[in-house]
Amino acid sequence: MSNSRTLTEAQIASFWSDGYAFVSDALTTTQLAELRSDFEGWVEESRIHSDSYGDTLANRPRFDLAPDHTAEEPRLRRVASPIEVSDAYLDAMRDNAALNAVAQLIGPNVEFNNSKINAKQPGSATHVKFHQDFMFQPHTNEDLITVLFFLDDVTLDNGPLVVAPGTHRESLFDHWHDGVYTGAVSPEVESEHLEDTVAVHGPAGSACLMHTRLLHGSAPNLSDQPRTLFISEYRAEDSKPLQENHIPSRYQGEVVRGQRTNRVRCSSYEMEFPEVPSGASFFSQQAKADEPVPSPGA
Repeated sequence: MSNSRTLTEAQIASFWSDGYAFVSDALTTTQLAELRSDFEGWVEESRIHSDSYGDTLANRPRFDLAPDHTAEEPRLRRVASPIEVSDAYLDAMRDNAALNAVAQLIGPNVEFNNSKINAKQPGSATHVKFHQDFMFQPHTNEDLITVLFFLDDVTLDNGPLVVAPGTHRESLFDHWHDGVYTGAVSPEVESEHLEDTVAVHGPAGSACLMHTRLLHGSAPNLSDQPRTLFISEYRAEDSKPLQENHIPSRYQGEVVRGQRTNRVRCSSYEMEFPEVPSGASFFSQQAKADEPVPSPGA
C-alpha cells in the first residue's frame, strides 16, 4: 500500500476546509478480520475482570472497563496502545490506505504518535464530550491527523463520531474549567456548535481522517450493534511533542512514511498544558465535567 495516492485534489481541499475526510476501504479484508478477531478475544478476556487491568508503559491499565461492565455483559471501552500487544494492530498502523492519505496531507514524512481502541458495546452509555485532540498533546506545530478505522459498521444509532466542520480553523478552546482539566470544551462552546455538527458513518473497513484541532465528540450506542474504532494518530515528522505522550508507546516517533529529516517546525498558538491522565483513559478526566464544583471553603 505504500505511497499510493488515496485522496483526490477535491478531497484534499475539502479536508483543509472542513477538517476531516472519509476514506473507503482503508483496511484490507484480511486486516479488518484480524483486528476484529483480536478485539473480540480481549472482550472475552474482560469477562473475568471486574476492574480495568493490564499494564502500559505509563503504568496505567491497558484495558479500560466501563462502570456498568459485568461478566454477562462486558463493557470493554478502551484498549490503550493495542499495537504493543497485537502484531495485527502494529502491522495495520504501519501500512494502510488511510496512511497514504495522511502522507498526502501532512507528508511526505510522517511519524506515528499514538494509538488506542474506543469501543461502544450495544446499549453502552459511554459517550465522548466535545473536545479537540490537540488539547491533549501539544506539539511544535499542528500538523497532526487522527485516523479512526471503523472495525464495525458505524451507523447513526450506534454512537458515531460527530464533528463540527471548520472548527479546526477556529480557536483552541479551553479544556480546563475552574482549575480542573476535564478534557472537554465548556457547555457554552458545545451548544454554540451543536447545530452545525455532522455524524460520520460508514461500513466496516473505512476510516475518517480528522485534523487535530477539529471539535468532535460522540453519543451513546443506542443500538443492538457494537461500534468499535481503532484510532491511530500520526504527525508530520517535523512536529515535535512538547509534553509526554498521554498514550506512550515504544513505537512513538517511528517514521511510517518518507524519511527522518531531523528538522523541527514551529507554529504560533497558545494553550494551557493538559493534565496527563492518571486513570485508565481520558474517560475519567471527562467524567470530572459532570462533578459539582466545590463551594468556597468546602
